[in-house]
Amino acid sequence: MSLRTDWFPTAVPPKPTGHYTHIVALRVTHSYPLFQTDGELNTARVAAGEQNREVITRLTVFKRKQTTPERLVGRELLRHYGLLSSETVLDPKKHPPTDGENLPICDYNVSFCMQCPDCITYGFAIGESGSEKSKVITDTAYSLTPYASSHEAFTLNAPYEDGTMSRQGGTTSRFNEQDHVLPQVIFPCVITVRDATASLFRYVLNNVLHTRRYGAQTTRTGRVQNHVLAIVLADGEVFSNLRFTQRLYDRLHEEGAIAPPDPVDEQRAIVGAQALLPDLLREDGVTVTQLLMGEDLADWLADLQAELADGGMRVLLQQAFDDSRTYYARYIAKKK
Repeated sequence: MSLRTDWFPTAVPPKPTGHYTHIVALRVTHSYPLFQTDGELNTARVAAGEQNREVITRLTVFKRKQTTPERLVGRELLRHYGLLSSETVLDPKKHPPTDGENLPICDYNVSFCMQCPDCITYGFAIGESGSEKSKVITDTAYSLTPYASSHEAFTLNAPYEDGTMSRQGGTTSRFNEQDHVLPQVIFPCVITVRDATASLFRYVLNNVLHTRRYGAQTTRTGRVQNHVLAIVLADGEVFSNLRFTQRLYDRLHEEGAIAPPDPVDEQRAIVGAQALLPDLLREDGVTVTQLLMGEDLADWLADLQAELADGGMRVLLQQAFDDSRTYYARYIAKKK
């Protein structure tokens, strides 16, 4: 079975039309990432499950800490395949919209081009010049296991070039203690793409599949594996990340699969989450056009990866660019 591309709108509509595509995933840490604000890991006090009402502290990953790395990966690919300029904008008021090769100049959070797939899918805001609402809806993600068994404090240092912490009889004060998220901590999540064309949805999905690092200090740590469990085509939003996490916690707790401080087995969490999806969707009351999961999803993703590896990446990006440019010409440039 393949994803029903005929269900997607043929062009991005100017108003909501109820085309919701949900990527259901488990984000699993594979190193020691930092999901923090003001120097501390983000946490929330919530019920452990829907049946188990014990209140626990969970690690949280806010929306922008999920979407920003993914959209930056997409922008990197657009530049790599020659669809977006690499120029840096110093003064947005004086800078031309395109470079010498007529490629759009899109400088993240400085001067958005307003027409590339990143701008149209993830949105932008340019003061009085205009804005575009994000078509990628991502809510706060919660750790499956409690905070106490999901983090560890490390003492960090910055040695001199000889590898020691002292020089000329003095010892450096460059010591710091920082909480890190442990490896194999699971964050269940739903990524919703609303009213995007099939090409733009594939662009967002490709970003999710390609993103490997999240959180602060991403050049040194922050490895995360995104396990895509299902793709859901529906006429509305589905269950929240918190509800998904609590239901999965209940199921795995009953099976004895949650035993802190030991990490939860990834494969067991994947199987448990997939088993929950039909019931969760039915309880939400949305009309599901397609639920692609299990072997059907694995086969479709394998075909997609093979297509992209065989020179199809630039084709996918170009198709997404064509759809975003069409939207720009019809509804953004026309207003300007």
